[in-house]
Amino acid sequence: MQNQPWTLYLVRNNLGNLYCGICTDLARRFSEHASGGKRCAKALKGKGPLVLEFATYIEDRSRALKLEYWLKQQSRAYKLALVKGHAELPEACQRYSSAALKEINQQVY
Repeated sequence: MQNQPWTLYLVRNNLGNLYCGICTDLARRFSEHASGGKRCAKALKGKGPLVLEFATYIEDRSRALKLEYWLKQQSRAYKLALVKGHAELPEACQRYSSAALKEINQQVY
Protein backbone atom coordinates (compact mmCIF):
# COMPACT_ATOMS: atom_id res chain seq x y z
CA MET A 1 0.00 0.00 0.00
CA GLN A 2 1.32 3.39 -1.00
CA ASN A 3 1.61 6.18 1.58
CA GLN A 4 -0.89 8.96 1.04
CA PRO A 5 0.20 12.59 1.46
CA TRP A 6 -0.59 14.26 4.78
CA THR A 7 -1.09 17.88 5.74
CA LEU A 8 0.10 19.72 8.85
CA TYR A 9 -2.11 22.75 9.56
CA LEU A 10 -2.72 25.62 11.98
CA VAL A 11 -6.22 27.00 12.64
CA ARG A 12 -6.94 30.24 14.50
CA ASN A 13 -10.13 30.46 16.58
CA ASN A 14 -12.14 33.57 17.52
CA LEU A 15 -10.05 33.98 20.70
CA GLY A 16 -6.85 34.18 18.65
CA ASN A 17 -5.57 30.78 19.80
CA LEU A 18 -3.79 28.52 17.31
CA TYR A 19 -4.68 24.83 16.97
CA CYS A 20 -2.27 22.42 15.28
CA GLY A 21 -3.35 19.19 13.59
CA ILE A 22 -2.70 16.75 10.75
CA CYS A 23 -4.99 15.17 8.17
CA THR A 24 -5.12 13.67 4.67
CA ASP A 25 -7.94 15.89 3.34
CA LEU A 26 -7.57 19.48 4.52
CA ALA A 27 -10.85 20.85 3.14
CA ARG A 28 -12.85 18.03 4.76
CA ARG A 29 -11.05 18.32 8.10
CA PHE A 30 -11.38 22.11 8.26
CA SER A 31 -15.08 21.75 7.46
CA GLU A 32 -15.44 19.26 10.33
CA HIS A 33 -13.76 21.70 12.71
CA ALA A 34 -15.88 24.64 11.51
CA SER A 35 -19.14 22.72 11.85
CA GLY A 36 -18.58 22.10 15.55
CA GLY A 37 -20.04 18.61 15.18
CA LYS A 38 -18.89 15.24 16.49
CA ARG A 39 -15.68 15.24 14.43
CA CYS A 40 -14.63 18.73 15.60
CA ALA A 41 -11.58 18.96 17.87
CA LYS A 42 -12.62 19.63 21.46
CA ALA A 43 -10.26 22.62 21.60
CA LEU A 44 -12.17 24.32 18.74
CA LYS A 45 -15.81 23.57 19.65
CA GLY A 46 -17.85 26.72 20.10
CA LYS A 47 -14.89 28.95 19.26
CA GLY A 48 -15.73 29.82 15.63
CA PRO A 49 -15.46 31.37 13.23
CA LEU A 50 -12.22 29.58 12.51
CA VAL A 51 -9.51 30.68 10.07
CA LEU A 52 -7.12 28.27 8.38
CA GLU A 53 -3.81 30.13 8.78
CA PHE A 54 -1.10 27.69 7.66
CA ALA A 55 -0.83 24.34 5.93
CA THR A 56 1.98 22.31 4.44
CA TYR A 57 2.23 18.98 2.65
CA ILE A 58 4.02 16.11 4.42
CA GLU A 59 4.97 12.94 2.55
CA ASP A 60 3.81 10.36 5.10
CA ARG A 61 1.97 9.88 8.39
CA SER A 62 5.06 9.20 10.46
CA ARG A 63 6.73 12.49 9.47
CA ALA A 64 3.44 14.33 9.90
CA LEU A 65 3.01 13.03 13.46
CA LYS A 66 6.59 13.95 14.36
CA LEU A 67 6.28 17.47 12.92
CA GLU A 68 2.91 17.98 14.63
CA TYR A 69 4.42 17.01 17.97
CA TRP A 70 7.44 19.26 17.35
CA LEU A 71 5.27 22.23 16.35
CA LYS A 72 3.03 21.84 19.39
CA GLN A 73 6.17 22.21 21.56
CA GLN A 74 7.10 25.54 19.95
CA SER A 75 6.19 28.96 21.32
CA ARG A 76 3.22 31.00 20.15
CA ALA A 77 5.68 33.56 18.73
CA TYR A 78 7.31 30.87 16.59
CA LYS A 79 3.91 29.68 15.30
CA LEU A 80 2.90 33.24 14.42
CA ALA A 81 6.22 33.72 12.59
CA LEU A 82 5.54 30.47 10.71
CA VAL A 83 2.10 31.76 9.67
CA LYS A 84 3.64 35.04 8.44
CA GLY A 85 6.37 33.21 6.53
CA HIS A 86 9.17 34.45 8.79
CA ALA A 87 10.00 30.97 10.12
CA GLU A 88 10.38 27.51 8.63
CA LEU A 89 9.76 23.97 9.78
CA PRO A 90 12.87 21.89 10.59
CA GLU A 91 12.28 19.86 7.41
CA ALA A 92 11.75 21.19 3.91
CA CYS A 93 8.04 21.02 3.14
CA GLN A 94 5.84 22.50 0.43
CA ARG A 95 3.41 25.05 1.87
CA TYR A 96 -0.12 25.51 0.62
CA SER A 97 -0.39 28.80 -1.27
CA SER A 98 -2.26 31.67 0.36
CA ALA A 99 -4.80 31.41 -2.47
CA ALA A 100 -5.44 27.74 -1.64
CA LEU A 101 -5.91 28.55 2.06
CA LYS A 102 -8.27 31.40 1.17
CA GLU A 103 -10.30 29.10 -1.07
CA ILE A 104 -10.70 26.49 1.68
CA ASN A 105 -11.71 29.21 4.17
CA GLN A 106 -14.33 30.50 1.72
CA GLN A 107 -15.73 27.03 1.04
CA VAL A 108 -16.57 26.63 4.72
CA TYR A 109 -17.86 30.14 5.55
